[in-house]
Amino acid sequence: MNPEENEDAFSSFLLEDIKQRLLQAFHGQATGVAATPLLPRPVEDVDRGRRAVPTQDDLHRGHIEKGIAWLRVELLEMKFQNQKLAKTLLDLNMEIQRLRNETDMSAALESKSLSTMGSPE
Repeated sequence: MNPEENEDAFSSFLLEDIKQRLLQAFHGQATGVAATPLLPRPVEDVDRGRRAVPTQDDLHRGHIEKGIAWLRVELLEMKFQNQKLAKTLLDLNMEIQRLRNETDMSAALESKSLSTMGSPE
């Protein structure tokens, strides 16, 4: 495995890890992280105890925040893919230029050898 493939594999692994952490954080399943509520919730008295009751607004905001988190993850993936494609395009362009130079050199050498063979000296 060459260094570029190794770097690509590591980047993919890192990106997948970030994605999983974001998804877990927004689903309240993150391990080792103190769970903090994303939105403030009103408190109502119920049977001498108190419990948080999410309002429709809170649920809507939570849904929007999860959507935004998902979009961020997708954008990170797209950015990584874009960088990878740009690198591939640059590599292909360099290879095309190298092949053109080789072809031009070969044509020039062949032309020179034909001209020296054809001159009556």
